[in-house]
Amino acid sequence: MTQHRLTCPVKKEDLAPLRAGDTVLLSGVIYTARDAAHKRLFALLEEGKPLPFDVRGAAVYYAGPTPAPEGRPIGACGPTTSGRMDAYAPALMREGLIVMIGKGARSDEVKAAVVETGSVYLAATGGAGALAAACVESAELVCYEDLGSEAVRRLVVRDMPLTVVLDAHGGDLYREGPVAYLASLEP
Repeated sequence: MTQHRLTCPVKKEDLAPLRAGDTVLLSGVIYTARDAAHKRLFALLEEGKPLPFDVRGAAVYYAGPTPAPEGRPIGACGPTTSGRMDAYAPALMREGLIVMIGKGARSDEVKAAVVETGSVYLAATGGAGALAAACVESAELVCYEDLGSEAVRRLVVRDMPLTVVLDAHGGDLYREGPVAYLASLEP
């Protein structure tokens, strides 16, 4: 396993060296969007309308941050369960979304789209919303203010610690990790 540094927006060639199980320190611009926002983004795609932000080379963090405390750009910002975005993720990847950040396993359709598009799925540590928030340097509303914490926000992050779960080569940490662990226990 290797640690990588990435700065968003990224290109496919930036993601090619990543392998399931590697760690990433992510910096740059990322967007928050949960299931309600994804449903609206998907509807725009189906209607042939432009998205409210450029997803090409972008990273979307499946999170709904809490309100910012005094002196901070954002409140706790932990990941939500990624499977709720699975119905929408392949279409967004085909539009150019290249990095997804969340927690939990993904569907076979998402796994295939990750390989097809040269994307990655990165896991943030669940239950560590304060850790993720500490990496956020600035936050601004992009769209869907009526969704409250689930509105799309543009975050600038520095050294956000993440783990590669799905890589562009078909690697899947949730499938391979337990197998490798059990093999390491054998005499």
